[in-house]
Formats: sequence, C-alpha cells, structure tokens
Amino acid sequence: MVLPVLPVHADLARCFAPIANSAARVLILGSVPGVASLKAGRYYAHPRNQFWPIMAALLDADLPAMDYPQRCQTLLDAGIALWDVLRSCRRPGSLDADIAPDSIIANDFGEFFRHQPGIDRVYFNGAAAQQHFMRHALPQLRTLDLPARQYLRLPSTSPAHAALDFQAKLRAWRVVLDSAPGQTRANSSRREANIEVAR
Repeated sequence: MVLPVLPVHADLARCFAPIANSAARVLILGSVPGVASLKAGRYYAHPRNQFWPIMAALLDADLPAMDYPQRCQTLLDAGIALWDVLRSCRRPGSLDADIAPDSIIANDFGEFFRHQPGIDRVYFNGAAAQQHFMRHALPQLRTLDLPARQYLRLPSTSPAHAALDFQAKLRAWRVVLDSAPGQTRANSSRREANIEVAR
C-alpha cells in the first residue's frame, strides 16, 4: 500500500506503511508513531514500550532478540497486521495529548479493508488510537459496503501509561490470541460502532 508524500514540518508525525498480508485476521492499531519510532523507522521502537515484549509473551517467541524484519514476519505468520490510525499530524514530542486537532489526517481504512478482507478483529493500542479511529475513520467506514468486524480497546503499551504493570497489560492483551487463524470467528455481525474495552 503506497502512502502519498506529505509536506515536511518540524513537528510532523507520519505513519509507516502497514505491516499486513493476505493471511491477516487481526489488526492492531496505534495512534501515530512516537519520536523514537520515527527516528528508528520502525514500529514501537521506544525501549520502554512494552508492545514487543507483550507480543513475545503471547506468541512464545523471542521477539526482542530478533531483528526488526524478523519481528514483523513473526506477526504476519501469526495472522497479525499492524498499522496506525493517523496518516499524519503535528505533534511536538511523543504524547498523544499534544496532537494538534486541526492537523489530523486519518489513514484510508476503506481502502485498507478492501485489500484485507480477512481481518475481522481490530484491537486499539490505547485510548487515543480508539478515539481517533471513532472520530476520523469510522464515519467513512459507515458509508461503505464492507463486512462487519469487532473492535476492542486494549491498555496502551506506551511507557506513558503506567497505571497498569506489565502483567496486567499482558492479561488484557491475551485476547489477541483468540483471534488467531483457526479460531472461531465470533460475533461477526457486530456493528462497526460497537467498540469494547478490555480491562
């Protein structure tokens, strides 16, 4: 999926291309990459972000010891796709709270889901990703003739979300395994606006 070229701005944060293939059944969405990830050119590059350790525990794979392409391939082999809600925004620093609302451009999820029809579960990595999706992406999806899918918000893996420890976040994220290929597709008739929260 080719993303359009955006103008350069000192505080411009822009997403990476999605990590996805035709076998994907699950999509994990962040809001937009933080400064550490933008500098590294890879998802969840901040050393204290718990995304890769959580996925390592879920998939029983030593992801932190792998190079980045291997990590991404391990997700794909498990039927998991990865992307962000926002294509671009202006944001000084890495905090979602500092995103300038008038600068937000959302990704084209209608086009994405047309190319990924097997995805029936979407998991938000934190509240900001869910909120931006509801406001900036869901209205477009409601106008399109696409299969329904289930949405669930999970605790953010960001180091800024310190209200839960690693084990508590891991327990919540275990629901992702329920959507792995071969598992039963439950509640496939759920409406697009029905978003649950894992606690």
